[in-house]
Amino acid sequence: MSRSLQRALWCAAVSSLILILANAQADEPWPLRPVRLIAPFTPAGATDILSRLTADALGKRLGQNVIVENRPGAGAVLGGEVVARASPDGYTLLMAPSTVYAAGASLYARPKFDLTRDFAPVATVAFVPHVLVVDPAIGAADVKQLIAIARAKPEGLIMASQGVGTISQLEGELFQHMAGIHMVHVPYKGSAPAHLDLIAGRVNVMFDSVAATLQHIRSGKLRALAVTNAARVPALPDVPTMAEAALPGYLAESWLGVFAPASTPKPVIARLTRELMQLAADPAFRQRLAEQGFESRSLGPDDYAALMKRETRYWAVVVKRAGISLD
Repeated sequence: MSRSLQRALWCAAVSSLILILANAQADEPWPLRPVRLIAPFTPAGATDILSRLTADALGKRLGQNVIVENRPGAGAVLGGEVVARASPDGYTLLMAPSTVYAAGASLYARPKFDLTRDFAPVATVAFVPHVLVVDPAIGAADVKQLIAIARAKPEGLIMASQGVGTISQLEGELFQHMAGIHMVHVPYKGSAPAHLDLIAGRVNVMFDSVAATLQHIRSGKLRALAVTNAARVPALPDVPTMAEAALPGYLAESWLGVFAPASTPKPVIARLTRELMQLAADPAFRQRLAEQGFESRSLGPDDYAALMKRETRYWAVVVKRAGISLD
């Protein structure tokens, strides 16, 4: 047998072995071990709260533990990078603050990851209503009074946010633009530390999720003036929308959903999508979300991808107008 023929046969054998192993891996039951769910913000914020609610319920459906791992930093970019570079085997998932990532496409001239190239959308889990809250001591009983105070004392009010470039800041930028006011922006590393200073009166105003602020609103430590989405929120039925309160046309929506690394096997994505959408339809799970200030809304991969495109276009306008860049 010639050397060239031996080499050809050896290459063919190796190729066959690789194909067999690949097919075996694709057919391997999933999951066989715990799944890691990355929450790219600090504990106690909306992303963390929803991650833990989802991990507990999803783990029971999958028959494996789903472990939440907080990886905050750079306005959720760090956690996104972790998942974008993870092995696409279904064992590392991301609770994606979808609106934050949509805005990030315009905030960075050189983004750390590409939403369409590096991730596979699985399903949305919840719509996350946001609310404008203030320190009661500033004396604003409604949005119009807040605007009047801001106009009377230019740069006299301090606006906290979850961090530079987060939806928390962008909602505030949109508000200032439409109201014709200016507040001093102080970014924090997540909701929890910002809330401490807001309650203590060191900052005055913040846009944040209902989920993260609800306990402080109910206790009276913070005052809710308006929600940012199109309709009132069941958890805060007496709080008007921003459009009702003072600024017709104001709209800022926020979504959380699950991403997997690109190239994750289609059967794994299909299983995850099915489980998450069935979970979203479960009355007990929907009730748990509602109690925490979320609204259970599930979109499959195609609709989720379309949502991301719409959100990216919407927030690009806000980012450009505010002149924010994170490079």
